[in-house]
Amino acid sequence: MEFNLIKTNNNARAGILKLSHGEVPTPIFMPVGTQASVKALDFNDLLTLNAPIILANTYHLYLRPGDEIVAKLGGLHNFTKFPRNFLTDSGGFQAFSLNSNVKHKEDGILFKSHIDGSRHFFSPKKVLEIQYNLNSDIMMILDDLVGLSASKERILESINRTTKWAKEAITYHNLKKQNAKDYGKPLTNNIFAIVQGGIDREFREASARDLTSLGDFDGYAIGGLSVGEPNAQMYATLDFTTPLLPKEKPRYLMGVGTPQDIVEAIARGVDMFDCVMPTRNARNSTIFTHFGKLAIKSPRFKFDTQPLDSKCNCYTCTNHTRAYLHHLFRAGEMSYFRLASIHNLSYYLSLVRNTREAILKGEFLQFYKNFYTGLENV
Repeated sequence: MEFNLIKTNNNARAGILKLSHGEVPTPIFMPVGTQASVKALDFNDLLTLNAPIILANTYHLYLRPGDEIVAKLGGLHNFTKFPRNFLTDSGGFQAFSLNSNVKHKEDGILFKSHIDGSRHFFSPKKVLEIQYNLNSDIMMILDDLVGLSASKERILESINRTTKWAKEAITYHNLKKQNAKDYGKPLTNNIFAIVQGGIDREFREASARDLTSLGDFDGYAIGGLSVGEPNAQMYATLDFTTPLLPKEKPRYLMGVGTPQDIVEAIARGVDMFDCVMPTRNARNSTIFTHFGKLAIKSPRFKFDTQPLDSKCNCYTCTNHTRAYLHHLFRAGEMSYFRLASIHNLSYYLSLVRNTREAILKGEFLQFYKNFYTGLENV
């Protein structure tokens, strides 16, 4: 993996991430394909949207269809026929979101399957082995994610455990790389560490210091945000966390978020994002536009012949009206999910592309102001 930082504009950054399945211009938003599929879309839709990287989930693919099955079928790229890059999460968030079925231990996470109740154990090594089978381009290490507001004792436990697991993961990964090199088959999987620490500056500094001191990670993620804290606290946490991370490595804010969150995080030096929001909200009638959100189920769109967003040139906006999308949603037509998801993802991907262009031109602050000026009721 190679990361070239091309331009900075204040703290905002524009770069190129070179992976084995193509280049990824940053800042970038990664559509979420939890089950190796972005809901309601196929890989042709993603190529039309020009998505250079998508996210799949280690936990879910381990349970179904099974990482060994994916490996036998040629890894995620051959299995799905999506020819570009995959990032796979570690399962740490699922341990957080499915906490009634989870037990944290010093050497990993014990959980019960949400599908059939069977018991499984994720260790740092096991999580990587699953991801090697999936053959993702970027692999996230196992981390101990805690929600807010957690006690200081629990947050300290989280960062210590995350560091311990990170050390085990990078040691194992380096050994795997060396063995692959010895056999003449370089490993193309890259590994990111995850900084924890809640919204506490001291804990974030400790986590970042411990993880960066281990060396060898290809990038660093900021985890444990957008889990219940007010936006102002999330932004303040980013203010003091991103400067702790190496400038020459990509920075990934996990599970975030709204268009406003993405713009604010880019302003603070973040390069990569993922979130289910554009597709999930689309399925529930919320459409993102340059002028704010609209609820397409509202009766006021029954006769509206405008596109969803007059500034958007996606397939949906080019070919269909608000009235038609309103009808499809009301009628429960499955085509609605695809058309709405195409538009929302197009909006998100255009947002990061336009932000990148503004950074390259040295015009990020004006872009930032224009972004908020455009957010008005439709």
